[in-house]
Amino acid sequence: MSTKDFVEKDYYKVLGVPKDATEAEIKKAYRKLAREFHPDANKGDAAAEERFKEISEANDILGDAKKRKEYDEARALFGNGGFRPGPGGGGSFNFDLGDLFGGTQQGGQAGGFGGGLGDVFGGLFNRGPGPGAGTRTQPRRGQDVESEVTLSFTEAVDGATVPLRMSSQAPCKACSGTGDKNGTPRVCPTCVGTGQVSRGSGGGFSLTDPCADCKGRGLIAETPCDICKGSGRARSSRTMQVRIPAGVSDGQRIRLRGKGAPGERGGPAGDLYVVVHVGTHPVFGRKDDNLTVTVPVTFAEAALGADIKVPTLNGPSVTLKLPPGTPNGRTMRARGKGAVRKDGTRGDLLVTVEVAVPTELSDKAREALEMYREATESEDPRSALFESAKGA
Repeated sequence: MSTKDFVEKDYYKVLGVPKDATEAEIKKAYRKLAREFHPDANKGDAAAEERFKEISEANDILGDAKKRKEYDEARALFGNGGFRPGPGGGGSFNFDLGDLFGGTQQGGQAGGFGGGLGDVFGGLFNRGPGPGAGTRTQPRRGQDVESEVTLSFTEAVDGATVPLRMSSQAPCKACSGTGDKNGTPRVCPTCVGTGQVSRGSGGGFSLTDPCADCKGRGLIAETPCDICKGSGRARSSRTMQVRIPAGVSDGQRIRLRGKGAPGERGGPAGDLYVVVHVGTHPVFGRKDDNLTVTVPVTFAEAALGADIKVPTLNGPSVTLKLPPGTPNGRTMRARGKGAVRKDGTRGDLLVTVEVAVPTELSDKAREALEMYREATESEDPRSALFESAKGA
């Protein structure tokens, strides 16, 4: 789409809304027309397809507050699209808008609108400034960096600050990030310092890509630096202290904003992604925000009930009441003794009871067990099992 076409098109008329239409009214009008003229609803109708493109184009401008403001200002400057002569004049002016926006006046001065309208249309159509619009090298965000760290089980639960050595691309120290051995790079003539070039995408609009000649930097080294070969970036290693939050789990990927590679020309630093590996613990396990532990108990404790002490991770032991007749494998809960959650609270400690069967018995213990067997020989714990097997 040419600048002249853009200024002369009445997008309000295309959508059938007044110039003071609200954002909601514009959206409603667009949706109604889009449904009516959508190609899927008008297969083979070239006129409907063209109308749909026109509606979409109008919505793209009027549906964006910034683009709409720029469009309104441009049309107001030229009398709502009409290029009107002054008093006494007849007909219409016959001049090239390209000269107005991109050319120069006599004496080599920039066009009479100070490049403002060039910025307006450059913003609307994602175009960089023209050759006469001056150079504007863009800040570049630093690269994201990924690293790995291995924590002990306890460090993962409680959180830890660990040293992390990273290698990433950073501004070359030899040339101060300019890429030029003498520190005097020139502006890329292809992208005019923007680092981007435009390509047509149909419908009169353009898409931007990084400039292939300057690799998106906007600058080209006249005398490439021996270290970075003109890229302005060099491999840099550094060690930093990284705080790993409490409660991380094995394999979790943590994002630390602004801790990645430094940016260029005032651009922000990238992000650091840390993949956490967690070691095992000889006593405790983990299930989400809860810790787990298996506690052996004697047959007498399980049968008669008891108060048993249970260890906790990095804290004093807790006492749990084992009710009489506790079966093997039963899990009880010690609240607030687990891993740290995101909100700062703690999960629970899940205690699983395991009845310990002795491998060796004293004479007194054996005699007591023999007496117990005689007292309970009429009881068969497997009788229900056989009954169920017969009925199946």
